Amino acid sequence: MTWRHAQYQRSLWKEDQSYTVTEPGKEIFEQVFRNLRPRTPLPEFEVIFRPYADINNVIRLSGGKLRVGLSDLLKKAPRPVLEALATILISKLYRKPIPKQIHTRYRQFLNRQTVRRQAQKIREMRGRKWIGVPQGMQFDLSEMFDQLNRSYFDGLLSRPRLSWSRTASHRILGHFDSAHNAIIISRIFDRPETPRFLVEYILYHEMLHVKHPVIHHADRRCFHSSIFRKEEKRFPQFAEAKTLLNDL
Repeated sequence: MTWRHAQYQRSLWKEDQSYTVTEPGKEIFEQVFRNLRPRTPLPEFEVIFRPYADINNVIRLSGGKLRVGLSDLLKKAPRPVLEALATILISKLYRKPIPKQIHTRYRQFLNRQTVRRQAQKIREMRGRKWIGVPQGMQFDLSEMFDQLNRSYFDGLLSRPRLSWSRTASHRILGHFDSAHNAIIISRIFDRPETPRFLVEYILYHEMLHVKHPVIHHADRRCFHSSIFRKEEKRFPQFAEAKTLLNDL
């Protein structure tokens, strides 16, 4: 589940999309609220399933009403899962600690193979992904990918879509989007003063994500397995690249 900042939450409510009001969902949120805040008057709840592009869930307090937007992927979720989600959302809204078993229950549901497949499908169908071109002002990601592919993957790795990011992001330096089969590298590195090996390392890291998909355990996901870490260290200037990125 992705927790969006307040401005993005407000934008979700403005989207012109169909929705379904669910009375059982409303009853669940009311019951959880009474359990968490027994001395607080029960506010009016509006619980809506919406066709988000991911398993996003949002809650906000407006005019004394608690408005809840849930991913429509959760329509058929078991009641204990919806109770766990209600606990998480209400606790986060009021900045209350969330019991570990509540997080575990919800994560176990999200990590079910059927749920993961459905989530992947809606990301592919509904998600909007800006993808530019691999040719930058200083570096060509296509040429770099082919070179790394020959050196570390015996030329066997299928090339995903490659692109520099739209903006020079300091936060997300690179990522592999499996739903859109794309590797995006931050434009902050497409500069003459950037060492080539640094861009190569970032791209190599994302290529390893293509080779080694996320491992799903019962209640957690492993993005960097021991095999992933071992292969990552094959990069000759691994330590130097990590030091530069840490400084950045």
